[in-house]
Amino acid sequence: MDSMRAAVLDGYGQPLRLIRLPVPVPGPGELLIRLEASGVCHSDVHVWKGESVASPPPDPYILGHEGVGVVAGCGPGVTDWQVGDRAGAAWLHDTCGVCELCISQNENFCPNQRAHGFHVPGTFAEYVIAKAAFTVRLPAGGAAGLAPLMCAGLTAFGALERAQVQHGETCAVFGCGGLGLYAVQLAARRGARVVAVDSDPAKLLLAQRFGAQATVLAGLDLAQAWQDDHRAHATINFAPTTRTWPAMLAATRPLGRIVAAAMVSEPVPLVQEWLTWTGVTITGTSVGSRAQMRDLMALHAAAPLQAAVAEIRLEDASDALAALAEGRAQGRYCITF
Repeated sequence: MDSMRAAVLDGYGQPLRLIRLPVPVPGPGELLIRLEASGVCHSDVHVWKGESVASPPPDPYILGHEGVGVVAGCGPGVTDWQVGDRAGAAWLHDTCGVCELCISQNENFCPNQRAHGFHVPGTFAEYVIAKAAFTVRLPAGGAAGLAPLMCAGLTAFGALERAQVQHGETCAVFGCGGLGLYAVQLAARRGARVVAVDSDPAKLLLAQRFGAQATVLAGLDLAQAWQDDHRAHATINFAPTTRTWPAMLAATRPLGRIVAAAMVSEPVPLVQEWLTWTGVTITGTSVGSRAQMRDLMALHAAAPLQAAVAEIRLEDASDALAALAEGRAQGRYCITF
């Protein structure tokens, strides 16, 4: 095939334009992946709305970074992949490979990283170019179930790693959308006691089904009403709002760890004296590394992670972005080709 369908961003906040483009040719160290599915992530919404802008932007401007498919071509120098292998293209397209962060396997924090759908063309298309060294091998399973793991699942896994969640600890998960529900499952598998927090009772029912031992319905008085027996060793926020912050502080026990996983641009109040009294560690997480992705794929192969995934067509991508932006999404959207 000489051409492919792609959904291209022409203007921030505008509907994506469905066009045909030449199928790209893989260069040295690159793979051409024929995509079977691409997840639609909330990070795509930030790019679509112009809230996150790369300089320079990709050309063509194709969003998406949760792509799974089959290798359709190998560029010069690629020896460990073959045409027909199942492959996943995640957020990281590549990194510098030489900085302290890359060398220490913290490449997801590399300041010179490039991302699919942000710096280079992404996965809202029938084909994508990926660096062979940053492409993950996929376990068995349907493409629509695997695609959200490329970012949502990996971000949840990376957040738990960042929080150092241990067996027997209490882990409070704020926000039980797609990422939060992955985190609930992964934390429960570690043997943690999971407390799930959300303002939607339906999502709390799902969290309970996926392994949460306690659920808390979020309200205006959540910080004041937080129960002592729910005080967490690790508190992780997946809700894209500042409203969770007071309750997160109340939920965290002394010497606990707070991890910000959602992209929240507004500031939150913090009293340094509270840190001196509690010794709480506050940090953030950014998707995950290649090593973490391999670990996640092994976990999923052993016992598949569950998620509510709505399959959509490529021409429905703009509607999915709008639904995510307006908080109408009930689960993960996944474009299937």
